[in-house]
Amino acid sequence: MVEILAESQFTLDATQVFVQSRQNYPSIGLVTIYRTLEKLEEVGLILRVHQSNGCHSFIAAPQGHQHLLICRACRRAEYFSGDNLAPLMTSIGEERGFSIQEHWLQLFGLCSQCQNLLEVAED
Repeated sequence: MVEILAESQFTLDATQVFVQSRQNYPSIGLVTIYRTLEKLEEVGLILRVHQSNGCHSFIAAPQGHQHLLICRACRRAEYFSGDNLAPLMTSIGEERGFSIQEHWLQLFGLCSQCQNLLEVAED
């Protein structure tokens, strides 16, 4: 199951992981998938991605501190780094009386392929 998430360029929900896992392990159950995803998240090998529709999916955890770009249409995901959020986090923390200790940023939009498909469909 780790390999499925590690090799995917897309966020995958539990059902998608289940379908792909059954190719190699035909007797695997959906409950096993949910339990394994939970444990993999607990040990930091995968991350839960909160989708804008209220559902969640999973992706392999990055090396180091990185953030996500996620396509709303095809669910392709890319990690990126190089942000300078420290001043913003300090300001928000001070305004609200928090000591911010960590953050995780997810940006949702359309990847270039889905933008092209949308443009073709509109023509």
